[in-house]
Formats: sequence, structure tokens, C-alpha cells
Amino acid sequence: MRSLCVSVVLLQLVGTSLCQFPRLCANSEGLRTKECCPLWEGDGSACGALSGRGFCTEVQVSDEPNGPQYPHNGIDDRERWPLAFFNRTCRCAGNYGGVNCGECRFGYWGSNCAEYRESVRRNILTLSSAEQQKFISYLNLAKNTISRDYVISTGTRAEMGENGENPLFSDINTYDLFVWMHYYVSRDAFLGGPGNVWRDIDFAHESAAFLPWHRVFLLHWENEIRKLTGDFNFTIPYWDWRDSQSCEVCTDSLMGGRSSLNPNLISPASVFSSWKVICTQPEEYNSREALCNATGEGPLLRNPGNHDPNRVTRLPTTADVDFTVGLPEYETGPMDRFANMSFRNVLEGFASPETGMPVPGQSTMHNALHLFMNGTMSSVQGSANDPIFVLHHAFIDSIFERWLRTHQPLRNSYPRTNAPIGHNDGYYMVPFFPLYRNGDYFLTDKALGYEYAYLLDPGQRFVQEFLTPYLQQAEQIWQWLLGAGILGAAIATLFAVLVVVARRKWKRNQRRKRASSYTERQPLLHSSSEEGSSYQTTL
Repeated sequence: MRSLCVSVVLLQLVGTSLCQFPRLCANSEGLRTKECCPLWEGDGSACGALSGRGFCTEVQVSDEPNGPQYPHNGIDDRERWPLAFFNRTCRCAGNYGGVNCGECRFGYWGSNCAEYRESVRRNILTLSSAEQQKFISYLNLAKNTISRDYVISTGTRAEMGENGENPLFSDINTYDLFVWMHYYVSRDAFLGGPGNVWRDIDFAHESAAFLPWHRVFLLHWENEIRKLTGDFNFTIPYWDWRDSQSCEVCTDSLMGGRSSLNPNLISPASVFSSWKVICTQPEEYNSREALCNATGEGPLLRNPGNHDPNRVTRLPTTADVDFTVGLPEYETGPMDRFANMSFRNVLEGFASPETGMPVPGQSTMHNALHLFMNGTMSSVQGSANDPIFVLHHAFIDSIFERWLRTHQPLRNSYPRTNAPIGHNDGYYMVPFFPLYRNGDYFLTDKALGYEYAYLLDPGQRFVQEFLTPYLQQAEQIWQWLLGAGILGAAIATLFAVLVVVARRKWKRNQRRKRASSYTERQPLLHSSSEEGSSYQTTL
């Protein structure tokens, strides 16, 4: 726990990382000066310096040696990130964050970012139908709304000119922004000339940064959806796929069922059938020595279960997850896809969840789910096009959280040197702005303001999974309930009045009938009385 406290203190010094590239800095002036320190509108100063929110400072990158997997130097914009583009950025103080320190870092809220709030991510299969549909509508809104704050790079820094005279940036919708980021961090390195690339490079996969990088990726995705929708209670749901035999979320009411016309397509009954994918043709980009420019490239593809059974023999089980969480070492040996008994390597899916040893030619755990989907999600660079990506990685992140709580590792358990390029502790995550170091996010999710429902204690879990959804639904329909209650009360009152009126009328009629009967039968009563009988005795 001591290491957690130290990590939290260090985190206070780092601003909230935002996405590639901040619109305010994506211009000739920003490229020429290599400075990205936008004004905060709250006081009109760069990084909100006059209000003590942050300050503009030189970027200090780590010079620790990288592993041998990438032998080149000075040919890729992602080396020594972000110096190819900017060498001065905002560093936010305390709980402030954002590209200009005008927001709060993860988990903090309020004008002064002093309120800590813990959000709970829940299993998508336990959400109410209304909550599921709201999530899908948010996804579609993000797919159809141009990002207000960020743009993407459509060319390398060299193509933009020495002084930034040819800035190559483009608008992109909010959902595809994150698809592009996932492409950019994992793309091949251009070595010069068509098709001349280095493939053994990835700044977010196949080594130590896999889990911290995707943790930050999800937090930013969640934050952008909140800002877009105004729903600051929104949290990413997860799909608990342990022991699944099929794609349980592949239904028209959730992430889209299979088309009856073409098994590789999404059912026309799902909104996702109309989505166009981007960044799914890496070989074409390599042949042109060009970056993905986010042009639509066709429909979303998915055919779950019809994958290569030799590559993925089965989906992960509860026993697989438990074995993986039990591994004590985060990284081992070469710290890549050949690492033995490495928690990260087994969870990522390059090693067996039964032995901990690498299994070349097979995919397990995280990788198994990607390949099982047998479509767009099955290739690294374009996988984030499929919205199941978010559900899947949220659950992977929860397993990472289980491991952190089980072993409570010290910061030095994360590799400081000799990991593949982009994965050392002090390396800034590509392509986030301002900047995040990998090792700063090797810590529990509670320091970042969120939690997973299935990791709560039983009492809290009942509140989050059952009571809270019920109360939220009641809150959403309270006006309807009030109206229904008033209408019901009015109907009941009217019915009661009618019953009373009818009963009184019936009684009056009965009295009239008895009076009439008494008059007609009076002689008989006298006769009866004389015979020793009467009305009372007969009754």
C-alpha cells in the first residue's frame, strides 16, 4: 500500500492526458514553436498559470535504454515522444488536468477539482434494457459527431515542413478518434520507400505498457463520451466473457447480431450495420508510405466463432483467469511476447493460461477474444472499430486490477529499462497529450476514480447492481409515476363516488319496494296474526 500512496502523489504532478492532437496546437505556429500550452479561458493565461492550475514547461523525456526489438533511431515520429511535434507542454498542478489544465484529472470533479468521486463500471448483461440502449445511442452519437477539441495527423512530421508550413491535420468524429489513436500507436515504422517498413514495433502491445496504456485509453474514451453527452454519470460497461461458449453480446439489442444475408456482416436490425470502418488496410498504407487518413473503408465485419480453431482452441475460462491473476511477476525475461511466466504476457494472450509458457502460433486470453470475433476486431491496427473492443478491454482492465490488488506490487516491479521501445516506466504514452508516463498508471483504479461492480464487496455489489439501477430507473420515470398515481387516485375516487351513489339509489329503491309491499299485504298479516303467527316469528 505504501507504493500506492507514492504513486498517487506522483500522479498529482501529471496533467490529464488528452488525445492526439489538441486542435488549438495543430497549426503552423504550434509546429514552428514546438509549443502546446493553450490559454485557459478562466483567466486568459497559458495553462491557467495565473490561477495556479499549471504552467508551460520543457518536456523531459527518458533516456533509459530500450530493448533490442527496434534497432533504429531517429526515423519514426513516435521515438522519444512527443519531441517530434512539441517540446513544451502544460504540466498541471494538484488535481487539475486537460490540455490547458482547464479540466480535472481522473476521479476529481468541481470548479477547483477538489471533489473525489468513484464511478462503478458494470456488466453490460446486468444493465436494464434502457441502460443498454442508452449506451448504444451514445456510441452512435460519438460515431456521428466531429470531435470539438481534437484532430488527427494525416502525414508525418517531415511531410509538414521544417517550420510547419504544411500542417497536415484533419477533423475526425469522436469515436473514430480513438480508433485512429489505436492504429497510430501500433502501426509499422516507415524506413523509407514504398513497402519498406519495420514491423516489430508497437508502443501499446506485446510488452509492459499494454495494460497501463489501455487503461488510460479507456479513461479518455469514457471522459469524451461524458463531455459529448453531458451525462457525467456515464461509465464504460464490461463483458465478463469467462466460460462463454458464444458471443453473448452479439444480439440486435446489444452490439449487433449476425446478418442472415451475409454471416460476415452485422444484422440490418442493428445500428452498427451502417458503421464504416477506418484504418483497416495497413498493407496499403505501407505500400504508399502514408498514414491512415480516416477515410471510410467499408462495413464493420464480424463472424464470431468461425475462426481458425488451431489458433484459438477455446475461449478463456474462470480457471484461466484465476491462474493468470496468481502469477506473481508482471514482466520477465525479454519483456515481449516470448516472456515466460509473465502476468502481462499470459493476460495479453501470447502465453498459456495453464502453464505460463509462450505458445507460438496460438492465441489465448485477450488475443483469443479478438480472433474469435473473426472480423474487423481480429487485426490489431483496426480492432477498435468494433464497439465490442471497449467491452472486452474493460474486462481485461478489471483482471489487471485484480492482479494489482492481489500482489500490491511496488513501482519498481514495472520495468525501467530495456523493455521494447515505448514500454519503459518513464516513456510517455503515444499519442497522448499532455503526457503520461507508463509507470504512473501501474496503480489501482481507485486512485483514478473508478471501480468494477463484480470486485465490490457483496453489500456494495447489491447496491450497485440491483438497488442503484432500480432507483435510477425510478428517477427517470418519476414524472410518469406521479402522473399515473394522480390519475389512478382520480379514477379510484370517481369509482368510489359512483359506488356510493349507486348504493344509496339501491337503498332508496329497496325502501320503496318494502313500503309498497307492506300496503298490499296488510290483510294477510292480520290473518296471520290471528292464526298465531307473525312476521317476526316467521322471520
